[in-house]
Amino acid sequence: MKKYTFLFLPLVFLITSCSGSKSVSMHNKNTSKTPFVWEGANVYFLLTDRFYNGNTANDLNFNRTKTPGKLRGFEGGDIIGITKKIESGYFERLGINAIWLTPIVEQIHDGVDEGTGLSYGFHGYWARDWTALDPNFGTKEDLANLVKKAHEKGIRIILDGVINHTGPVTPEDPVWPSDWVRTGVVCDYKSFENTTMCTLVDNLPDVRTESTQEVQLPPFLTEKWKKEGRYEKEIASLDEFFKRTNYPRTPKYYIIKWLTDYIVEFGIDGYRADTVKHTNEDVWADFKKECDYAFEAWKKHHPLQVLDQNPFYTIAEVYGYGISGGQDYDFGDRKVNYFQNGFNSMINFEFKWNAAQNNYEGLFTKYSNALNNELKGYSVLNYMSSHDDGQPFDANRTKGIEAGTKLLLSPGMSQVYYGDESGRSLVVEGTNGDATLRSNMNWDDILNNQETKNTLLHWQKLGQFRKNHPAIGAGIHQQISSEFYVFSRTFSKGAFEDNVIIGLDLPKGKKEIPVNSIFENGTKLRDTYSDQNVEVIDGKVIIDSDFDVALLERT
Repeated sequence: MKKYTFLFLPLVFLITSCSGSKSVSMHNKNTSKTPFVWEGANVYFLLTDRFYNGNTANDLNFNRTKTPGKLRGFEGGDIIGITKKIESGYFERLGINAIWLTPIVEQIHDGVDEGTGLSYGFHGYWARDWTALDPNFGTKEDLANLVKKAHEKGIRIILDGVINHTGPVTPEDPVWPSDWVRTGVVCDYKSFENTTMCTLVDNLPDVRTESTQEVQLPPFLTEKWKKEGRYEKEIASLDEFFKRTNYPRTPKYYIIKWLTDYIVEFGIDGYRADTVKHTNEDVWADFKKECDYAFEAWKKHHPLQVLDQNPFYTIAEVYGYGISGGQDYDFGDRKVNYFQNGFNSMINFEFKWNAAQNNYEGLFTKYSNALNNELKGYSVLNYMSSHDDGQPFDANRTKGIEAGTKLLLSPGMSQVYYGDESGRSLVVEGTNGDATLRSNMNWDDILNNQETKNTLLHWQKLGQFRKNHPAIGAGIHQQISSEFYVFSRTFSKGAFEDNVIIGLDLPKGKKEIPVNSIFENGTKLRDTYSDQNVEVIDGKVIIDSDFDVALLERT
């Protein structure tokens, strides 16, 4: 969560979607054999409160009745709403195989005004109690059901973890004890120390994650647990954790324990870690160690629910990191390698700039080279828009087709921010600051707007092809033709091999596509974009379609 200003400079069956319009076919004969590969995942990122209201009975809690700034209060979205969209097939049609939710732990009860109007913790980044879910988002039973329904469709669940800070202090929400948090100097981001040993903004208490001093639980938390009748259970669980690990009872280990409990209890598949560069890197190495332990414990106790043998996956938000930095993030006075301190992937804040400044070949080659060389074994999470980035690739939502093509066909992991696929407005009159990036999902447009339907269909076709072919995100890129842009992606893992050929900016109507670098004469192929089968003759295929895109796979 960005709480400060930082400008990164650029260095079959046909189904009916919820729109009622014809949607892309989900036929692919190899789907059941295709392994899930995190490095090529198609991740859907959503604000739990802004996606879909599945249960209006939980819309008001803790007397949160003050009038907030525009889009700064709770709007009603919840875990049940996400689950309903999973069950409806919305994510499957979009080719999504992982969903990242904003934090769902209990938020501060009151609101604060940071200069942009009264705000409540609708975004999830203002924790009050890490061990409880905020009732505005739902219950633990709701979360268990969400994970179950997602896993049934082969979709992984990524939760969002905050260790760096608590929620703001309000008349209803006391400050944590001084041995837990610091409330003094605000970060100036000019050095490592002035990025980690400070508060992100005023009145956002900074957890003393570097502290070696053992601490007691905050009195307000023990009182809360006693009122809720779970004090003894929580204390016993903490005692067991600290006995097993032999960690000191310092602030970071309490929070690591509370976050990894969600893995043990619900079998979530990954964590996106918030504000990573605002703590010492060893925090995250310890976090990953405990995540791995928790995931193995869950799998041991739920053998029939294990999806595959992929390890637990962690993604770092190091604000301002770009793929051009390789494995390092530079604080100016110190470089830190977060990949070697607990992370499999890092959010790539550079991608939108690269997408704007490069043609397809320049973009794809840069990413393939980086990911198959200095970043081999790791990945980056590319995005076009986000909840924190005030300079999205397509702020006015006029380049939806281009955005989808570049994001979904680029090497690396793709982050579809909710509404990228449907042109959800990122410019909302009357909002201040990042609220404009966090509007409610535009379900009415998906139902009624033809342009929205057309854009969504393009994202669906590319997204499904990406999901079915790990080669897109995790493979090696090779240009085949520059006259009409054609390229291949190849990937192998163990006995599994995946090879595809893609054409972009092709002439509409009849077109010849050279494929002999990958597919032999006589090979039967399918263009999933136009949904037609072809055969390789004389090293090429001929496709007659009204589209300028071709997505070729073996039939």
